[in-house]
Amino acid sequence: MNIGIHDLSFATTEFVLPHTELAAHTGTDVGKYHVGIGQRSMSIPAADEDVVTMAAAAAAPVVERWGADRIRTVVLATETSIDQSKAAGVYVHSLLNLPPSTRVVELKQACYSGTAALQFAVGLVHRDPSQQVLVIATDVSRYDLDSPGEATQGAAAVAMLVGADPALIRLEDPSGLHTADVMDFWRPNYRSTALVAGQESVAAYLQALEGTWKDYTEQGGRELREFAAFCYHQPFTKMAFKAHRHLFSTTGRDVDEERMTAMLRQTTAYNEVLGNSYTASMYVALASLLDHAGDLTDQPIAFMSYGSGCVAEFFCGTVVPGYLEHVRTDGHRAVVDRRRQIDLATYRELHGRSLPQDGGHHLTPRQTTGPFRFAGLSGHKRLYEHS
Repeated sequence: MNIGIHDLSFATTEFVLPHTELAAHTGTDVGKYHVGIGQRSMSIPAADEDVVTMAAAAAAPVVERWGADRIRTVVLATETSIDQSKAAGVYVHSLLNLPPSTRVVELKQACYSGTAALQFAVGLVHRDPSQQVLVIATDVSRYDLDSPGEATQGAAAVAMLVGADPALIRLEDPSGLHTADVMDFWRPNYRSTALVAGQESVAAYLQALEGTWKDYTEQGGRELREFAAFCYHQPFTKMAFKAHRHLFSTTGRDVDEERMTAMLRQTTAYNEVLGNSYTASMYVALASLLDHAGDLTDQPIAFMSYGSGCVAEFFCGTVVPGYLEHVRTDGHRAVVDRRRQIDLATYRELHGRSLPQDGGHHLTPRQTTGPFRFAGLSGHKRLYEHS
């Protein structure tokens, strides 16, 4: 049975901060950002945007194109939790007016859980090919001001419709898996910003890549030379290049630098201007590949999904004939281009916002021009509305 990604759409925020603004503030050579980590700007949420509004904005075009009659499950993956009990996807379910006969759950494991959601969706469709699963990965990455991680911040959501006879990507068995208890990145419940040990995180990522590739080959996966393209999790876009070199080095193969650069840049075009979107990052890379590469029909694509802490997975998907009729290139470019540039002072004001905790009635200022907005809090209840 062919099961995979039938449609894919992403959304981001109202605002964007160029790294030139950040460099001017920190006194850093902007090349450290543009070249060193491969980032040029980062998406910044408006006061009335969050993971729910981005998730709904990403999923709305998918539901509009295919309808909701066959969607029986919504799995939302995020590490930007808004509630310790209620799944953020329930709000999305309401905003999109999905059928009540739907299960909705939320998954968490750092940046990996979008892939967990995708694999769980495949299992549900395999059990009942008549149903479809809406998988949404949505995150806002935030670090302390003036910290080393600040320049990698970003925000985005990716919505994927998973079903039988997919129009975009046919997912394959097996998967290579790796889990290790590593404290390379974490965010305790009492913090609004993440903690990261930069060098340890890079090392853990590369060790996980080795582990997943070893398991993938032992499970009977494809040969390395068979893959036409590679989509890596991108906490910053230069990490994809580090990972690719490491994979080839550990397998005893030489990297064709020119070919590698050309191929990987097709996967980094969006992430370098959106910033790190955690669970959505690797699937933004897939959107970028499909939107910028030539015809990939019947070509196998390798996926390396990494979530700090850590859990990782290496798997393959093959591009389906006729996929070019279903890609959303114009829509994705419009999502990126519509963002309004802000200055450093506005960014720092938005970064410093926190929600009142007194249970009162607090409305958020109307800033977003997107289709959905976080309207505020009332009695500790989150309020969402169509813009």
